[in-house]
Amino acid sequence: MDMGTLRGIITGLLLIGFIGLVCWAYSKRRKPDFDEAANLPFADDDEPSARDTGAHRDDARRDQARQEQGDRDS
Repeated sequence: MDMGTLRGIITGLLLIGFIGLVCWAYSKRRKPDFDEAANLPFADDDEPSARDTGAHRDDARRDQARQEQGDRDS
């Protein structure tokens, strides 16, 4: 088996994989899942995520530390 044959086999396998992926993505069975995922950015979050709360807390601590340091310098 020479290098050209190997490259042809790999290209054929990748083409089959790509066609399989496209068929999976556009199948009617997947449509409800993809429609739900498409609407996720519009979902209403009732409570902030833990990451957002933690970042807000870190900002508040940093501001308080700066304010305390400013009080010491005065």
